[in-house]
Amino acid sequence: MLMLPGQNQTWVSEFILLGFSSDPTTSRILFTAFLILYLSSVLGNGLIITLICLDTCFRTPMYFFLCILSLMDMGYVTTTMPHMLVHLLSHSQTISFAGCWLQMYVFGALGGTECVLFVVMAYDWYVAICYPLHYTVILSWNLCIRLAAGTLTCGFLASLIHTIHTMWMPYCGPNKVNHYFCEGPSVRNLACMDTHLIEIVDQVLSAIFVFAPLSLIVASYVHIATAILKIKSTRSHCKAFSTCTSHLTVVTLFYAPATYIYMRPKSSYCPERDKQVSLFYNVFTSLLNPVVYSMRNKDIKQALVKVMGHDRVN
Repeated sequence: MLMLPGQNQTWVSEFILLGFSSDPTTSRILFTAFLILYLSSVLGNGLIITLICLDTCFRTPMYFFLCILSLMDMGYVTTTMPHMLVHLLSHSQTISFAGCWLQMYVFGALGGTECVLFVVMAYDWYVAICYPLHYTVILSWNLCIRLAAGTLTCGFLASLIHTIHTMWMPYCGPNKVNHYFCEGPSVRNLACMDTHLIEIVDQVLSAIFVFAPLSLIVASYVHIATAILKIKSTRSHCKAFSTCTSHLTVVTLFYAPATYIYMRPKSSYCPERDKQVSLFYNVFTSLLNPVVYSMRNKDIKQALVKVMGHDRVN
């Protein structure tokens, strides 16, 4: 704690992240499990990025956005997991005020970017299925780069507003965060002031980055479904729906837990449950994204086999 000059009030200079367990044996077990999950997520997303960069057949907007998604997932999980792994093996579970601020900002920025990126990917599917003959004209590389830059700008600006609102609040103790990383709602719960107005602002931002993107995604897929049903070939139906299922699965895995964490009222706050839900959309979605896309994508399977030195898919 730091004493404020001229006042009899202290200011928090660091936070203590309680994590999942204080028992040494349990911590070692969790360390092993989370290390495997983290490495699998980084390697899986890294493999997707490598395949897309190496194979010229992936030089399309769809794979360009998929590559960005994998980059976001790698950064997303790296923002929280290495720090948590260190805490599981050490006696110290502290994080500086500045470190907490930075972790919250980067985590929120990457999460917000993914929210907008999913809308861009839905638009990509919409153009590919509804306007296949004009696909390369509509989604030019110039537009793709601008869309990618726009998603990053939206995510990082929104996270800056969210983080400033949270970290500029007075924290005079206690400083124990019942979480495994500095997530906004968990840290804000320790503020020495009425957080009602801040929560309203935060929920407005969350609504913009949850309901607005979801509405656009749903609208895109309504048009996609309508276009698919007009196709006479049953085989084409199955192929088109199968392609879209990958994106819808990833969107559901990301938005469902994120909506629960950021859109629920403070009265329903439950630290233990919130840690588990956050772990799911932070770690497991980053791990499952490359699995979902690679398992349902024949081109990625073929590229993987080619890289491994085989001539054809078994």
